Amino acid sequence: MLEQGNITVHTENIFPIIKKSLYSERDIFLRELIANGFDAVSKLKMLGYAGEFTDNNEDYAIRVKLDKEGRILTVTDNGLGMTAEEVKQYINQVAFSSAEEFVQKFSQSGENQIIGHFGLGFYSAFMVADRVEIDTLSYRPESTAVRWECDGTTAFTLDTSTRQERGTTITLYLSQDAEEFLSETTIQEIIRKYCDYLPLPIFFNDTVANKQTPLWKQAASSLKDQDYLDFYQYMYPYKEEPLFWIHLNTDYPFSLQGILYFPKLERDMDLTKGQIKLFCNQVFVSDNCEEIIPKFLTPLQGAIDSPDIPLNVSRSYLQGDRTVRRIADFITKKVADRLKELYQQQREHYFKCWTDISVFVKFGMLNNDKFFEQAKEVLIFQVAGETQTFRTLTDYQKQNQAKTDKKVYYTTDALNQSSYIDLLKGQEIEVLILDSFIDTHFVSFLESKYPEVRFSRVDADLDENLLTQDKAAELVDPRTQKTRSETLKDLFKTALNLPKLNLRTEALKAENVPAMVLLPEQLRRLKEMTAMMQQGSNLDFLEEHTLLLNTANPLVQSLQKLEDSGRDPELVNLLCRQVYDLALMSQKPFDSGSLQQFIQRSNQMMTQLAAVRAMDG
Repeated sequence: MLEQGNITVHTENIFPIIKKSLYSERDIFLRELIANGFDAVSKLKMLGYAGEFTDNNEDYAIRVKLDKEGRILTVTDNGLGMTAEEVKQYINQVAFSSAEEFVQKFSQSGENQIIGHFGLGFYSAFMVADRVEIDTLSYRPESTAVRWECDGTTAFTLDTSTRQERGTTITLYLSQDAEEFLSETTIQEIIRKYCDYLPLPIFFNDTVANKQTPLWKQAASSLKDQDYLDFYQYMYPYKEEPLFWIHLNTDYPFSLQGILYFPKLERDMDLTKGQIKLFCNQVFVSDNCEEIIPKFLTPLQGAIDSPDIPLNVSRSYLQGDRTVRRIADFITKKVADRLKELYQQQREHYFKCWTDISVFVKFGMLNNDKFFEQAKEVLIFQVAGETQTFRTLTDYQKQNQAKTDKKVYYTTDALNQSSYIDLLKGQEIEVLILDSFIDTHFVSFLESKYPEVRFSRVDADLDENLLTQDKAAELVDPRTQKTRSETLKDLFKTALNLPKLNLRTEALKAENVPAMVLLPEQLRRLKEMTAMMQQGSNLDFLEEHTLLLNTANPLVQSLQKLEDSGRDPELVNLLCRQVYDLALMSQKPFDSGSLQQFIQRSNQMMTQLAAVRAMDG
């Protein structure tokens, strides 16, 4: 039986297009051929279950062999095989009307996959081969083995074969520009990358090359923590242990299985690129699921296996696909459920994880109202000065409401704002740490969700219960007809010579702080957001600030007495500048010029103080 003819396509340019446009990665050809072999075995097993084929407990497998000297790569399966008519149907009559339509349909995104389309997947072989042969024998009784051959043009030959074993062998005569596929190591890596979890042994040069059983196919109840950790190390060698994981398994309204890990964040980790591996029926498809996984879960690692995710479509289509949206919602809910489980059952571990996961939880809440509602009960904040004390918003209000009247005090820099924090702690008022880049937006978001709550940074203003009455400061000096407070403000106004500076005097319950810089909460937030939108524009956050002078502080009191004495006016000015600069340190670091001035002034001031001390002695 010798037959010759032309493959049914409406253009002569199909093979150049296949070589250049079918896939973005040439190594995918081996995945397609192995996947086709697996499909052939799976279909034969189904026929056995249906009683249409007698299965004698055969050992099903796929065998890959490389002949480096002959530049030949073969892929063999013992599946259902094909008849001559089936070869004509699946191979010769390529199911598209033109090469242009082919490219449009299957190559829009640059990373499309064609798993499950035998004819199309088979033609990926021509990306690396000058000539391809198919030798096949159908499971059907009395079938005749056939051999198909094509040299990369639209011409083919189809003839009988001497094959005796049921199944199919694809033989590729590798082209000169496919030198990398003559490496055994490369072939092994491709099999592991794409087909490691295919539930069928894949022999490469007579050695099993794939793992076969993915952890996500096993029941979560049968697995221990070490099983999950071992699997993570297998997928991501040399990485630190993950913080926690989520086992996914659902059959309705879509089929999806997988295991997702939240990794320990590392400095060199690219958080903008998805790291979850996508599988379709245990065949590897892609290294990222950016269109399937919500953006705030980008750091997650692991694997998702679903036959219901459309593969041969553009990314823009994926983003609007109903099933994809449902999968994203399902994963989001499972993440929220896992967070709640950790909070309720492993609270100390949850606290330890919070540093790594907090930004992503907050980002998710900002962008997904469903996630906010699902996880708001486990949104926590660390208490400043306490390494293992965390509060939910509800807990904070219960703990502090009597003294804060639904105000939530927070710090963005616990070190530089320590004097403000100590003032509040002295009155048994807790301060929450909100020091990530996202928190400027997040506090406003929370206020929109909880209208009765007001967030106030520790340097925004001072609550009345932090102040005490200072009757002496309100006494009127008969010489000037001004109160001591007014005189103090005049002293600093003259010494500092800053027209836009607002001055305020109060007696704080904490006497050790001479002065504080206060920034209006809403104005500061507006400027911070403006700076973020303008990508770090150098806005002056201190343009409208208030210098609060603590009349209960011994240094301020001594300074005023020194000024009253009329002695050392230069020293008085130096002390005023020093008090102001010390207060500014809580807001921003000095630039080189300001720091140099501060050091020079400190030396000058200490010299003069020593001289005064010597004269008094």
